[in-house]
Amino acid sequence: MIEHITSSQEDYLEAILLIQKEKKVVRVKDIAEYFIVKGSTVNETLNNLKKRGYIIQEKYGYIELTQKGTRIARNVYRKHTLLTKFIQNILGVSAKTAEDDACKIEHHLSKETLDNILHFIEFTDRELKRKYDIKKNFHEYIHTKLDSK
Repeated sequence: MIEHITSSQEDYLEAILLIQKEKKVVRVKDIAEYFIVKGSTVNETLNNLKKRGYIIQEKYGYIELTQKGTRIARNVYRKHTLLTKFIQNILGVSAKTAEDDACKIEHHLSKETLDNILHFIEFTDRELKRKYDIKKNFHEYIHTKLDSK
């Protein structure tokens, strides 16, 4: 049975992973600061994640990802990173917009579509190193289209 996880829960798992990389330990306060929300909001989501086996947390203790939580967090982070890179570097969108759009896209596309986008990103990264500057050609194409309006 495939268990459904919400985009908000995915975001929390990804945040825990990122905070853990930076600070080594994760507290409710750290997550609240990350999302700019109240601790009570964080606790509600953490309790749900704990019940579902994605995190371990003793009362008032540090938060740790389980193996299941880590797998999901790494997957979300990978998608987010690749999409941000593609939107910013290939499509030429600002860093802030690329970051925001990647977060929206990673949660709302079908797995098949998202997998193929990710494969395309990986493919173009590899091809860019081998052949020609697709990014430069794409930006010239965009400017030509904009100039013709």
